[in-house]
Amino acid sequence: MSDDQSPAEGGPVETRDAARGPVILRGISTRAWEHPADRGALVALRELRGFDVVLRKVSGMISERALRLSLMGSSIRVDRHQYSRVYEAYQQVGAVLDAQDLPELYITRDPDLGGMCIGIDKPVIVINSGSLDLLDEAELRFLLAHELGHALSGHGLYRTLLMVLVRLTSSVAWIPVGVVGLRVITAALYEWARKSELSADRAGALAVQDPAAAIRVMAKLAGGGDLHDVDTAAFLEQAKEFETGGDLRDSFLKLMLLETRSHDFAVARAAAVKSWIDDGEYRDYLAGDYPRREDDKDASIAAEAKAAANSYRHAFQASGDPLAKVLRKVREGF
Repeated sequence: MSDDQSPAEGGPVETRDAARGPVILRGISTRAWEHPADRGALVALRELRGFDVVLRKVSGMISERALRLSLMGSSIRVDRHQYSRVYEAYQQVGAVLDAQDLPELYITRDPDLGGMCIGIDKPVIVINSGSLDLLDEAELRFLLAHELGHALSGHGLYRTLLMVLVRLTSSVAWIPVGVVGLRVITAALYEWARKSELSADRAGALAVQDPAAAIRVMAKLAGGGDLHDVDTAAFLEQAKEFETGGDLRDSFLKLMLLETRSHDFAVARAAAVKSWIDDGEYRDYLAGDYPRREDDKDASIAAEAKAAANSYRHAFQASGDPLAKVLRKVREGF
């Protein structure tokens, strides 16, 4: 499929003229790409005075210094002299998102497609070496911007809480009541983690400004790097089938499968990022109508909580999942 074909309908997709380059989103706030559920949680947590200090103390269980030394000793740090192609792509997405300071970037030996953003005080981005072989230029920029989106949103700090609680859940598994409470908390944090991945996907889409590239990355995450015999339109149709197919047993199985996943399924992520692009917010941002960093101090917890609730309400009302359909019918009956 050529880049000027829609990944969903086979029609034209709005793509930017490469000669003009991407739109630079000067002063853009991370709130622009954060999913409402993710954004609501982040605004609330940032307003809890002292929470980040306490969390940093708790995160002493994870040695950030040792992690950085391990990367420096066993991976390759990206700069203008090493992996210059990756460095240039990283600089470009950083410029588009108007990042003030870019985290250190490393390439680590791993044949799988992927990357991660780790660390709290000084986040570090790590890209698997397999990504360089499996992704084209636009797709690589999407992956880099995805991880940069995590860093700019401060996800590393709050993801540490999830890691600590998961470890704690394992250590107190012998206490029936305690483990139930912790499981509820960790399930909620996993749900937030999945929404933070959708936020990072939006950051990637804004930085690359090529919707087809975002969908291709999800297809490659699902099936490997070779898409010569893959139809991304059919891939998105598969996402619809995943959401709406089956019966109530499949609905409950999906809930169970997602309970301890920090990332949603690739087909679901592809559908989510395409839906966000099609809804118009993406185009508004490229036209210059986006939240600014200078206004972050005025962000309202109540407003963000309402936006998060509305997001879940809209998702429930629009969902084709069998369980959601049954629950809507029950609600209408009452």
